[in-house]
Amino acid sequence: MRKTTKRRAPRSEYTSPNQLSLSGFETPFYNQLAPSNRWVVLSKQIPWDDLVNMYSKRNPPKATGRPALNPRVLIGAVI
Repeated sequence: MRKTTKRRAPRSEYTSPNQLSLSGFETPFYNQLAPSNRWVVLSKQIPWDDLVNMYSKRNPPKATGRPALNPRVLIGAVI
């Protein structure tokens, strides 16, 4: 008999806001949000990389199951 292997859930993909970007590859909302918007200002004040690293240490990816959400989405929902 052949042993069936479980499908692994894909890892959550997190992209640091400090990562360099290429011009011409912005999201549709990139130019629509005003820099003075209170949510944009708040998102620039939060240390996302540190929070995502702490979250990832406490909640390692599972081998099976539903794909995980982006940690930034989860942290933002709590805030």
